[in-house]
Amino acid sequence: MEVGRADLKSLVLENARRSKSLFADPSSGESARKKIKLTDDALEPQREKNALSVRLHAEYQDVRELPPALAQKQASAMSARKKGKKPATNEPPAAPEDQKTQKLIEGIAQPPSSGPNKLPSNSNALVHLQKPPRAASNTSTSQSLSVARAQATHQVKPDWHPPWKLMRVISGHLGWVRALAVEPHNQWFASGAGDRTIKIWDLATGNLRLTLTGHISTVRGLAVSPRHPYLFSCGEDKMVKCWDLETNKVIRHYHGHLSGVYTLSLHPTLDVLVTGGRDGVARVWDMRTRSNIHVLSGHKGTVADVKCQEADPQVISASLDSTVRLWDLAAGKTMGVLTHHKKGVRALALHPTEFTFATGSTNSIKQWKCPEGAFMGNFEGHNAIINSLSVNEDVLFSGGDNGSMSFWDWKTGHRFQALDSIAQPGSLDAEAGIMSSTFDRTGLRLIVGEADKTIKIWKPDEKATPETHPLEWKPTLGRQKY
Repeated sequence: MEVGRADLKSLVLENARRSKSLFADPSSGESARKKIKLTDDALEPQREKNALSVRLHAEYQDVRELPPALAQKQASAMSARKKGKKPATNEPPAAPEDQKTQKLIEGIAQPPSSGPNKLPSNSNALVHLQKPPRAASNTSTSQSLSVARAQATHQVKPDWHPPWKLMRVISGHLGWVRALAVEPHNQWFASGAGDRTIKIWDLATGNLRLTLTGHISTVRGLAVSPRHPYLFSCGEDKMVKCWDLETNKVIRHYHGHLSGVYTLSLHPTLDVLVTGGRDGVARVWDMRTRSNIHVLSGHKGTVADVKCQEADPQVISASLDSTVRLWDLAAGKTMGVLTHHKKGVRALALHPTEFTFATGSTNSIKQWKCPEGAFMGNFEGHNAIINSLSVNEDVLFSGGDNGSMSFWDWKTGHRFQALDSIAQPGSLDAEAGIMSSTFDRTGLRLIVGEADKTIKIWKPDEKATPETHPLEWKPTLGRQKY
């Protein structure tokens, strides 16, 4: 039995020697074989040192020195931190385990090597790699922490914005106003509602110009082409229609959706139309030939909103599966998926000049940067089901399912105005809900479609000044969370 145990131990030692000769420095292998003898007491610490030496040199050889730019930056930071500071004398004692490791490392023999990758002597370099220096005093540590905390919590003061006030209430629809679109010349706007009609209104006076009938269910999406005399509409009847505004008649249908179509968007430069709906896909249509170019599939729930822009991602879709997808229009594939929201995402808004956008779900509005969809920040405070988002150059509007409205500073996420919509006389209080919204082409008028069957137009208060309506803002220490 003893003989077998001795044979096993000799095999283990032989295996350790072979491993060292394979993975350690080859030039030191022969001398190590001659020096190492099969004496347990003397060999155990030596084996431990050899194993640690191999690991340290293998793992830290390429990173033992900082890049020149980082080294210079670190040196300048250390010199700035040490100005006016006395050297620390009250260094805390090292733990027993640290002392053992320190002694073990100091006893490691340096494997010989040549060339530009030659390692520094182990008494300095390996100790430096294993344990960071403790030369900084408690005062300097607390100072650096306070500076880091100040940088992390630094907040930009928001710009002052005049409060928005109600300018006009337009009645005429017999159902919830679910879709709004302003024409490119800012002369009129279109509205679609649960009464299955599309109405054209004069933007300056609020007078009704025209009523278009043809849908057999609620109209959920509208878009006016900036380059053609066309109006596009979609609805819960699975239909996507193209209206000729010169004859006020339907000239094309786009067939393919398997269920209600809830949203549509026109590409700003290409002759394509993107629609999304309850069948969970976004479809890309050739505007003229009516052919279905792409079926953008990947969402697991209703596509509630979709937007197009010139640069990648050219299509952004929001779904009730609580995700936002960025699409490669040429390939018809997903470029990225944003999964930060916890509830279904019902609203999207693209900034007109910046390469950014916002998404809204229940109790949550988030700001993102294109093209990769990098998270920028939260708009915190609007606790409602967000049905609609709209943005001009510096103000974001969010409308809730309970009639609550919030106006935000786009740059900082500060909410400078919050109010509740009032249902028109004769309506239930429960019908005070924001269903759709859009800014006009100047950004100075906000058009809101509501569940009380009205369209309300809001504008900034011209008489307001920073003195009469001071900015109510205080920096907070709360960090922005996902």
